[in-house]
Amino acid sequence: MKITVISIPVRDQEKALHFYTEKLGFIKKKDMPLDGDNRWITLVSKDAQDGPELLLEPAPLHFEPCKVFQDSLMAAGIPWTQFDVDSVDAEYERLTKIGVEFSIKPSIFSTVKYAVFNDTCGNYIQIVENL
Repeated sequence: MKITVISIPVRDQEKALHFYTEKLGFIKKKDMPLDGDNRWITLVSKDAQDGPELLLEPAPLHFEPCKVFQDSLMAAGIPWTQFDVDSVDAEYERLTKIGVEFSIKPSIFSTVKYAVFNDTCGNYIQIVENL
């Protein structure tokens, strides 16, 4: 068994696609139409294009429990997921220069440095650097 697709709930797939590709640097791998205006959109890391895919899941628009859970995590300031980076400081600097808003600036906890930003699609995302 292996991980192939991980989903992240988004309120607007087009906005999420722009944010995750243009600002974060992920690469679109799949973009197929589904029922209604929904799409099966997956992204991959530019450094691991054959690795796990990130699905931009429109669930909060169609499944109230998902929306409630997503809202609850945001209200509590809890990240939906995390992405590893080589340097939290460098990513923080790069992302703040292009307008990404951070709720937690680079901080150290035990053996990691981390920061948390708003993906503008209903989620906080944590970036982590192993020290």
